[in-house]
Amino acid sequence: MLSVSKLSKSYPTPRGDLSILQDISLTLNRGDAVAIMGPSGSGKSTLLYILGALERPSSGSVMLDGQDPFALGERAQAAFRNRHIGFVFQDHSLLPQCSVLENVLAPTLAAPANEPDAKDDGARAKAILEQVGLGPRLDHLPGELSGGEKQRAALARALIRNPTLLLCDEPTGNLDRASADAAASLLLDLHAARKTILVVVTHSAALAERFPVRYEMVNGGLTRLA
Repeated sequence: MLSVSKLSKSYPTPRGDLSILQDISLTLNRGDAVAIMGPSGSGKSTLLYILGALERPSSGSVMLDGQDPFALGERAQAAFRNRHIGFVFQDHSLLPQCSVLENVLAPTLAAPANEPDAKDDGARAKAILEQVGLGPRLDHLPGELSGGEKQRAALARALIRNPTLLLCDEPTGNLDRASADAAASLLLDLHAARKTILVVVTHSAALAERFPVRYEMVNGGLTRLA
C-alpha cells in the first residue's frame, strides 16, 4: 500500500517560499493504476520524485508498505528505493556504454549478494526482455535502438527488482503516436500481470484516458477526474 498524507512541498526564494504541492493525500493499493495530468510546472514531477523518495517533502508523510523512506538514513533509503521502487523516465536514462541486458541488470548490482534469488538475476532479466519484445536485442547498445525500444528497455530495467511501486514520468513523451500507443499497452499489460502500484504523470490525454483512475494537478493539489 502507498499512503500519502497531507503532503506539501515548497522551495525558498528571495521573495519568500514558493509553494509547489499543497496538502496532498492519496491511498493506493497493489494493482491500482493512476494517471496524473497537468501542465508543465504544475508539480507533477515533484510529486513523483517525492513518492519515489528522491526528494524530501516539506511536510506530510509518505508510507510504502508500512515504511517511511524519509525516516531512513541515506544508505538505507537508497537500498529501499532499489528494492521497492521502479522508475521510468521520459528520456529513458539508459547507460550508453552498456548493452541492453547490462542496463536491465544495473539495479541488481546494488542488491545484497545474499538475496535468495540473486543468482537468477540474469535469467530474470532475459525473461523480462523477452516479454517486452527485446529478446533479439540483448547485446545491442542503446544507440542502436529506436525510441520505442529504448523505452521498453527502461521499463524492463524498472521491473527487474519486482518493485511494489512503479513510477513513470512522461513515459511516452518522446515517442511518435504509434510507438506511444504500443508503449502504453505494454506498460498496462505488465502492470496487470505483476500487480504493482502504478503511477504515471503525463501531458498526454490519450495516455491518461487508458487508466482507470485519473487525477489533475490543480493549484498544487490533486483533483480526481470523473
